[in-house]
Amino acid sequence: MANCLRVPMASSLCCSSSSSLPSPRGRGVGAVKCRKIPMPPLNPKDPFLSRLASLAAKSPDLILNRTRNSDMPPYLDLLQSPNANSKLMATPAHVEKPYSGGSERRPRRPPPDLPSLLLEGRIVFIGMPLVPAVTELILAQLMYLHYDKPKEPIYLYINSTGTTLADGETVAMESDGFAIYDALMHMKTEIRTVNIGAAIGQACLLLAAGTKGKRCSLPNATAMIEMPSMPPTGYVQASDVMIRAREAIVQRDILIKLLAKHTGNSEETVFDAIGGGPFYMDPVEAKEFGVIDEILWRGQEDLMAAVAPPEHWDRKAGIRSDDAL
Repeated sequence: MANCLRVPMASSLCCSSSSSLPSPRGRGVGAVKCRKIPMPPLNPKDPFLSRLASLAAKSPDLILNRTRNSDMPPYLDLLQSPNANSKLMATPAHVEKPYSGGSERRPRRPPPDLPSLLLEGRIVFIGMPLVPAVTELILAQLMYLHYDKPKEPIYLYINSTGTTLADGETVAMESDGFAIYDALMHMKTEIRTVNIGAAIGQACLLLAAGTKGKRCSLPNATAMIEMPSMPPTGYVQASDVMIRAREAIVQRDILIKLLAKHTGNSEETVFDAIGGGPFYMDPVEAKEFGVIDEILWRGQEDLMAAVAPPEHWDRKAGIRSDDAL
């Protein structure tokens, strides 16, 4: 920077160019000899040099008769606020250091968040209860992936308690789960669902709503279906209680109908399963019930098939079954 500022430009500025003023020492009226002022080279993209050139044009004496300050870089002491203008010296600050892959300089960008990284792999992860904020995000991701590449599959990973918490407390309306379900049914894209932890209530419906043959579960995941429940409303009138109760029955019938459609069971079978309370299923039971199509054993299936049945170990230990007694 200092070397650049020492190079004078071809242009010059006159200290006094008015021909009407009398010449000093009685020389008469005439043009005063101009003095060349060292001007810094002007780089339009450098705000420090631009401001310094503007200052030199307005006040040449500050450039010619300046006092040097050894504690500060050259010409920086001419500006009014050195602390504020010290940022102007760092013009290339927006360029980061060369990355390890080569000498190329790349602009600094903030790292993307985790959902954005998963979205690049066409993965939608439901890892929270289906509260309205989560439902809004899932719907936006599904619509983006559908209109981005309609012919490529979408991977829906599920680890959610649906519209309730783990202790059964209702935190959202059943319509939040139905909204995601309707979006899945509206799409022409293949939906591959994977249960990686727990799929409870409305989340189990989303698990079963995947493309037939593409619904999977990890070996230790849990699936559960139950009757819909309404969120607490506090003190309301008796007529409002009846209205909400009728709405809960309507949503129950819709849930039973949809589960029967995607699991291949009759509506009576689904109603009997959830009529006595929450119906929990391990991956094997979920496959038998029709919620999933495949268990992702990763080699454990052959190992489990080689294990002797419990009756074999009972006979070997000398334990007789209740039927034999």
